[in-house]
Amino acid sequence: INHRFSFLPFFLFKPLHVIYRAVTFVGSSPVANIVATRCRNLNKRVTALGGAKNHLIALPDCEVEGASSDIVVSFAGCAGQRCMAASVLLVMGDGEQQKALQEEIIDKASKIEPGSEAGKMGPVIDAGSYEKIMKYIEKSVENGAELLLDGRSWSKNEFAKNGGCWIGPTIIKHSSKEDAAMKEEIFGPVLSIYQVKSWSEAIEIENGNPFGNAASVYTTNGGHAEWFVSRFRASMLGINIGIPVPREPFSFGGLYGTQSKYGDMDITGDGAIEFFTNRIKVTSKWPMPNVDEFISGEGLSPATGHGPTDHANFAGTM
Repeated sequence: INHRFSFLPFFLFKPLHVIYRAVTFVGSSPVANIVATRCRNLNKRVTALGGAKNHLIALPDCEVEGASSDIVVSFAGCAGQRCMAASVLLVMGDGEQQKALQEEIIDKASKIEPGSEAGKMGPVIDAGSYEKIMKYIEKSVENGAELLLDGRSWSKNEFAKNGGCWIGPTIIKHSSKEDAAMKEEIFGPVLSIYQVKSWSEAIEIENGNPFGNAASVYTTNGGHAEWFVSRFRASMLGINIGIPVPREPFSFGGLYGTQSKYGDMDITGDGAIEFFTNRIKVTSKWPMPNVDEFISGEGLSPATGHGPTDHANFAGTM
C-alpha cells in the first residue's frame, strides 16, 4: 500500500493490517513518525519519508548565471511544495561575486508569473498552507530580517479573485540564523538567505537542522565540492544542482536517524527492490537413490523399467 500526503492515513484506524504486508508513505515528519511507529507495532515493513529543510551553499567561485537560475528553479518550482525544494541559501562572504549572485536570484525570481502554463507558478495547495507560509514571512520581518522579494502581493492578483491560495516567490535575507524560517520547514516558495563567514559555519548550520533530505554546494572547484559533500548531513547531495534527485539505479530517500526518514530502505533503486521482496530460502536433502544403476554405476536397458539412465545427486556424481 502506498499512501501519499495524507494527514490521517486510513489504515491507522481500520483492521487492515491482516491484509497489507508493507506500507510506503511520503508526508510530514510527525505523520511519518506515527505511520512508522504503528507499522512497527503491527510487525509490518514500512518506509515513511518525512519533511525536509534543504540547504544550498554558494561559494565565491560559483558560476553566477548558472547558479542563480538553478537556485530559483529549486526554491520556486512547484510553488516550493516538494520535498526537494531549496529553502536556505548560505552565501560564503560578502564580495562583489556574492552580491551579483543575490541580485541575479532576485531578478529571475521577480520575473516569474502566476499561472498554470509552462514556466509559470501556481498557487499553494490550500488555505492552511498559505497561512503557515505567511506567518513565517511576517515573523521573519518582525525579527529584523530584510524582504528582498515580497510575494505576498500575489494574494491580490487577478488569479486570486477567481480562487486559489496565491503567494509569489519570496526571498528573505536574515541577520540571525536562529530565525524560525531558517530552521523549520515552511513548504512554500520562500528562500532564506544567510551570509556565513566560514565553511565550518555553513556546515554547522546545515548539520544542525533535524532533517536530512538534501543539500548542495555551488562551486567551480572540485576540491571545494568534495570538502562539503563529505561533511553534509543529508542523503541526497548535489554539486551545482539545486534539486539533486538521484536517478535509477540510485535510490531516493532521506537520511536514517533524521526527521526526513523513518522505517526501512528507500523508495527507488535497489533499496526499493529489497523492500518489496521477500527472500525465500529453500534447504533440501535428498535420500540416495536405491536403484541398480546408481549403485553399480552402469547404465540399464529401458526394458528393466527403472526409468532414465542418468540420476543427479548433490554429492556431485552422475
